[in-house]
Amino acid sequence: MNIPYVNYIMWALATPVVLIFGKQFFINAWKQTKHGSANMDTLVALSTGVAYIFSVFNTLYPRYWHSKGLHAHVYFEAAAVVIAFILLGKMLEERAKGNTSSAIKKLMGLQPKTVTVVHEGGHQMEMPIASVKAGNTLLVKPGEKIAVDGTVSSGNSFIDESMISGEPIAVEKKQGDKVFAGTINQKGSFQFTADKVGGDTVLAQIIKMVQQAQGSKAPVQKFVDKIAGIFVPIVILIAILSLITWVLLGGESGFTQGLLAMVTVLVIACPCALGLATPTAIMAGVGKGAENGILIKDAESLELAKKVNAIILDKTGTITEGKPVVTDIVWINNDTSKVNELASLEKQSEHPLAEAVVKHLGNVHLLPVHHFQSITGFGAQAHIRDSIYYAGNAALLKENNISIAPQLESSATKWLSEAKTVIYFADEKQALAVIAIADKIKDTSIQAVKNLQAAGIDVYMLTGDNQATAKAIAAQVGISHYKAEVLPAHKADFVKDLQQQGKIVAMVGDGINDSNALAQADVSIAMGKGSDIAMDVAKMTIISSDLSKIPQAIKLSKYTVTAIRQNLFWAFIYNLIGIPIAAGILYPINGFLLNPMIAGAAMALSSVSVVTNSLRLRSKKL
Repeated sequence: MNIPYVNYIMWALATPVVLIFGKQFFINAWKQTKHGSANMDTLVALSTGVAYIFSVFNTLYPRYWHSKGLHAHVYFEAAAVVIAFILLGKMLEERAKGNTSSAIKKLMGLQPKTVTVVHEGGHQMEMPIASVKAGNTLLVKPGEKIAVDGTVSSGNSFIDESMISGEPIAVEKKQGDKVFAGTINQKGSFQFTADKVGGDTVLAQIIKMVQQAQGSKAPVQKFVDKIAGIFVPIVILIAILSLITWVLLGGESGFTQGLLAMVTVLVIACPCALGLATPTAIMAGVGKGAENGILIKDAESLELAKKVNAIILDKTGTITEGKPVVTDIVWINNDTSKVNELASLEKQSEHPLAEAVVKHLGNVHLLPVHHFQSITGFGAQAHIRDSIYYAGNAALLKENNISIAPQLESSATKWLSEAKTVIYFADEKQALAVIAIADKIKDTSIQAVKNLQAAGIDVYMLTGDNQATAKAIAAQVGISHYKAEVLPAHKADFVKDLQQQGKIVAMVGDGINDSNALAQADVSIAMGKGSDIAMDVAKMTIISSDLSKIPQAIKLSKYTVTAIRQNLFWAFIYNLIGIPIAAGILYPINGFLLNPMIAGAAMALSSVSVVTNSLRLRSKKL
């Protein structure tokens, strides 16, 4: 303190910190003042500005204090250190954002920079990824990352899709299968047609969703902003009252101590911890969700998910795979000699059930088909090898007086009781085979429903399918509340009915037909392998379409809300204790006065504790 010109040296060192690095606080405070409001930046600007100007005056005119028998103290270091500490807090906040976004950064790094495009005639050429257009054929070699979303056109391989599904086991891909940007090819080599490029790929959508979510505000944050609007003027009032009280009661050094008390109150009350409490927890929660294949579009749904007490599941594509597959086939007298005729007839049909039959029969020799006729609501008929063959329901056979053997009829009755769809294959005289087709229940659906019910959540199933199918699926997965033959608009009405009963409703769906209900629900969850519209409407997306991720999302919501509450408690308790001490309440008792620099350090420490508490979310097990 006895170095010559020490005040001028400190002035020179503090000026760039306050006026250059701290410029943002003064600009923001001025903008707030112009609009007749005050926020966190107002406190920072006031406290450091008053300390800086006070010190400049004392450096230039020390005689003013000397004439009063007082030492001209300067607080350049307090102004500089406060700004340094607050900027440190902001840097830690940015780092928290960076850490919680590490999943996103990893995703961004998954896209290769160049691709091998196969032109007509088989000519191969390496091109930058930005040049790829939908419809291009791309070659993927062993070990390479897939550049864009597309459909395999030739070759086959196993692909590591863990970035989308979270599953470590590689998935087999053959002709006609979908591949996604960012996934990693294993040992095989194949060509695929680009379907979605640039910002349309699943990977790009994932990145966009998470970025949107990290910028959104939770309801609790809006509440914190309101508090800040009231809190800041009250703090300014306390600071001014501290100055007046010291001037009136503090004797000779009353003004100096009052000025210091005012600066200290402004510094210690600077509610950085309050400002960080919610966003850091939300960002950590969103990042944790992304790591686990749960994309959270906005903070509100993350906060609300813990309160869900009713969940509505769509059937097709949510509980089930959403693709019809042949489960059984019985030929009359075990005679499979007409399998080529069946495959040839079904190959001509555009019905998805016919496609399932063709897929099940595999590579059989196809025969020429003449006079093919699709009969809506019944099936199809065609001429093959001078005979007429039929494929369709029992009504089609009855209409054409075709007999059904008891052996086939008993199989059909059994399958119908299991809610499977039954197709008959017949010639002009009798049924030759009966085929059962069903939409397979996902492996994880039964356990996921059990977990939700164990958490005290009422589970409902809605489907546009018939009553018998709905009943059978509901029984298999253990759902007692279900509705069949529900139209899209009625799904949204059902959500409203539950909400009117006071329930917090989550809707889970994968199709365009679910989008209305998804928009109506308190928490909307889309299946990642469903339609783009459902994903646009929903506030959460389960990338792998695995229902077992929903209990995880609810658990994540509970952890996040707990972290927010802990953060807010520490931020408030700190201010409640700190402000009276800063104003000098302890001085009459034990002569203790809080130095503005120590107040700045304590304030920054509270911010660090809030950020650290939020980052604990990253280590939680879902």
